[in-house]
Amino acid sequence: MIRDCWTGLVGAVLAIVGFATVVQAQPSGTSADLASRAVERRAIEAMNWGMAAVNTDLMLQEMLNKTTGKMNQIVYWSRPLDWRNQTLTPNPDAIYLMAFFNTKDAGPIVLEIPAAGEDGSLNGNIVDFWQVPLEDAGPSGADAGKGGKYLVLPPGYTGSVPVGYIALRSTTYGGYALLRSNLKSHSEADIARSVAYGKKVKLYPLSQAASPPHTVFADAADVLFDSTIRYDASFFTSLDRVVQSEPWLSRDRAMIDVLRTLGIEKGKTFNPDAKTKAALETGAREAQAWLEARYDTGLPPFYPGSHWNSLASPEMIAAVQSDFDDPDKYPVDARGMTYTYAFVGLKRLGTGQFYLVSLRDKDGNPFDGGKTYRMTVPANPPVEQYWSLTAYDRQRHTLIRNMPRASRSSQIPEMQKNADGSVDVYLGPAAPAGKEPNWIPTDPQRAFEVMFRAYAPTKAFFDKTWKLPDIEKVAAQ
Repeated sequence: MIRDCWTGLVGAVLAIVGFATVVQAQPSGTSADLASRAVERRAIEAMNWGMAAVNTDLMLQEMLNKTTGKMNQIVYWSRPLDWRNQTLTPNPDAIYLMAFFNTKDAGPIVLEIPAAGEDGSLNGNIVDFWQVPLEDAGPSGADAGKGGKYLVLPPGYTGSVPVGYIALRSTTYGGYALLRSNLKSHSEADIARSVAYGKKVKLYPLSQAASPPHTVFADAADVLFDSTIRYDASFFTSLDRVVQSEPWLSRDRAMIDVLRTLGIEKGKTFNPDAKTKAALETGAREAQAWLEARYDTGLPPFYPGSHWNSLASPEMIAAVQSDFDDPDKYPVDARGMTYTYAFVGLKRLGTGQFYLVSLRDKDGNPFDGGKTYRMTVPANPPVEQYWSLTAYDRQRHTLIRNMPRASRSSQIPEMQKNADGSVDVYLGPAAPAGKEPNWIPTDPQRAFEVMFRAYAPTKAFFDKTWKLPDIEKVAAQ
């Protein structure tokens, strides 16, 4: 009996200890604390998931609030981009035009691209609001340089498509076309010619196709056009605009309750209280750290053992090519990271242009704006149009502020060539003696990153028989 009592007592003690252990394992804090932490966690996921659409919204808001441009009009830059254009990793060696469209009220929208010829050509990409490519335009696009009428159709459109149009079925009402009017050089005459060709583009509702209205162009050349990602509570204001204006896609319905936790719900006003706003701020900062860490280590090398990386991961490229329609894959993490440092989507990546990015020099060290570097472009680069090298602010992924220029390209006739036909490009706070035409200035107080662009790359670029060497640090001269 004593043994039975002792066994029972031990069992009771163990049961109490076990219960206490279970209790101690439960999350601590009040219901309010738990709710706040839930907002922080879900804010991280929402920021990652919504990055591509917020990226679009930020550019759209800059057009609507800082230029005279309106929806279904075209904002453009009447000269090559300078640091005032604070979009993510833009190309300062082309004339930029952006046609923001919305089919919700206007119905199907026509984007009319002129034929390429002696007076110009363009590289264009047409995307929905999530920046999923609908089609490419120009010589590397569906019109193959012959010009064409691209017709963006609203979600669920069941009407007929007129003969002679390239129909693009969008799952969102809004979207934009990024159009780069190509430059032969940076001379005033060639710039004017490129601008004039770009302004041959037309944008109008299909309902007015019989007598198209004049396309309105808003010049943003002198505007501080800042669409950098905001890692704070304002990000969620942008995300709310997307939710209110665009339909839920079937693939994203799992996010409905996640966003409702943050106070974002279709048909309701987003007005977070002070505590929710603080939790959103904390979540946004955590998301920034996580995305930055992934960017710093996650870009795939283009050449084995090189510090030149492809701009996007293979899974991201595959998802873009399939319109994110693979039922077994949805790489929102890769998409979130990509749209922290770039914008637009390409249907035919590698046909019109291809990009390489480098964050480190030959020795594996991050680029320091206070030091001098040299990149050698070997002779006979495999491009039919041009190559360019651009320096960007490492933290913001934008053109470095207050610099007199941001790039050097094969369009620059005064660029000095070596005896073997190669070209040395220098990056640093001051030009090495006698190398000013080949110099890209950097801010000694800022780290930077670089992008190499190949426009109309040829086979040798992709089979890597022509290789771009790593950038190396050199002693200041």
